Amino acid sequence: MSKKTLLAASILTIILTGCGHQEHEAHHSGPLEFNVSHPISKDTVLVKEYVSQIRAIQHIELRAMERGYLASTFVDEGQTVEKGKPMFKIVPTIYEAELKRAKAEAKAVQMEFKNTKSLVDQNIVSPNELAVVEAEYQKAQAEVELAEAHLAFTDIKAPFTGKMDHLEARTGSLLDEGELLTTMSDLSQMWVYFNVPESEYLDYVQSGKANEGTSVRLKLANGTIYPYKGVIDTIEADFDNHTGTIEMRASFPNPDEMLRHGQTGNILVDVDYPNALVIPQKATFQILDQNYVYVLDADNTLTTRHIEIAAELPHIFLVSEGLKEDDTILLEGLRRVSNGDRIKPNLVSSDDTLAELALQAE
Repeated sequence: MSKKTLLAASILTIILTGCGHQEHEAHHSGPLEFNVSHPISKDTVLVKEYVSQIRAIQHIELRAMERGYLASTFVDEGQTVEKGKPMFKIVPTIYEAELKRAKAEAKAVQMEFKNTKSLVDQNIVSPNELAVVEAEYQKAQAEVELAEAHLAFTDIKAPFTGKMDHLEARTGSLLDEGELLTTMSDLSQMWVYFNVPESEYLDYVQSGKANEGTSVRLKLANGTIYPYKGVIDTIEADFDNHTGTIEMRASFPNPDEMLRHGQTGNILVDVDYPNALVIPQKATFQILDQNYVYVLDADNTLTTRHIEIAAELPHIFLVSEGLKEDDTILLEGLRRVSNGDRIKPNLVSSDDTLAELALQAE
């Protein structure tokens, strides 16, 4: 065989081999296979969390009403004091003396009043003179009441049942009028304040829950949940223009006195989403801050669709607009496809999808 014949045969073999390889690749090429599923419709509860400040329903300062030496202290720091129980005693000597003087003066004026009244009855003095003496008598009685009040101020008693804070003055100290002795908190019930953004405030009011007394929970600083539930009972009058929020207040019972004035925590509010459409976050992508999914049509062609996100939970989105329960969405491989591509779908059940998301959330 000539060299030309061998060369032609070699070229033909190469061409045939190449064609066979191309036919083999064409035979195995085609739509890629991806997992798809349907949105899951289920009742969902979203827990919203707000930083809060805890306050006692009564938190007051006890101050000296009179000037003098602190004679006695009947209570101790951190002690629960019953309403009406004596707490402090200021040396009463001066005020006792003032009361005695006022009573003596009142007694003298009283005698003068009686004598003048007797003379009026005998037509010896005019009624006008009696009126003057009567006014002096009333003034003397008022002085007695004032002296009694000053004396009473030397005995400082608990205005309500509550827990004491630090002692700011010690026995023997010289007190000025208005000087701080201690602070006291009524811990039987606690008020927890938290700020809510304007949009969430509007949702809350328009839902009608503002008139129902919404139940809330309290997460403490160590991450545990306070064992008693509270109720939102007050919304403040004005918005804070700097933060765009409004303050709300929830009341919590505090029978164990676990909560103290000045603590911090987080208010937990459950927001119900009945029959919410749930999809995995991984099934979405963003274009210019807008959320999209790939939806599969009847001939397995992908189409991009814009969706609105109502809320976010670990690994899932709640969709408010853009999807229906019977839509089929692409679960994976979003970066490997584009709008208009045909795929080979592998339908994963909604239950399996939800179970996988639950494991990821854990």
